[in-house]
Amino acid sequence: MESKLQIISGKYRGRKLVLPAGARPTQNRARIALFNMLESNIIDLTAKMTVWDAFAGSGAFGLECVSRYGANVIFTDVSPESVATVRKNVSAVFAEKQSKIVQNDAIDAITQYANSTDLVFVDAPYDAAELGRAFVNKLGRVAKAGTILIWEQEANNSVEPNADIWEVLRDKTYGRARFLILLRK
Repeated sequence: MESKLQIISGKYRGRKLVLPAGARPTQNRARIALFNMLESNIIDLTAKMTVWDAFAGSGAFGLECVSRYGANVIFTDVSPESVATVRKNVSAVFAEKQSKIVQNDAIDAITQYANSTDLVFVDAPYDAAELGRAFVNKLGRVAKAGTILIWEQEANNSVEPNADIWEVLRDKTYGRARFLILLRK
């Protein structure tokens, strides 16, 4: 079956993205809503930003940031198939110079990337919700103040962030997905 996942807006609008086997990508409609929230006074659209797509999968979130904002993006995923898929998708939009693609465990990579990113997207597998929670907790201990974190969770198995570390800017549910947009205090 052909993927219906695509870049929604910006320079590469409409480009189809390939998916790794077994992927559960954030659906196009949910990504539209997410980016609408981000662009309503949460991120500085004039600033050159560095984005980290932590559990990259297809790389759709990071590539949307390249397309919309010209962002530099770090893609990490532990799966060799996902890393290969991200490479294909990055190559398809000629974004190699703006992309760093690393096969690594996202939690292990926090100390390397947390202080150099402005926007972090974490979308751990729904059947491993503890990974997302562990990532957010560790990131909160080392991320710079002002870092924006988008935490996608399964709505039926959601977890609250540590309120001493993260300020909740938005909390929205779209179908199975719950999006928390958090600001590192």
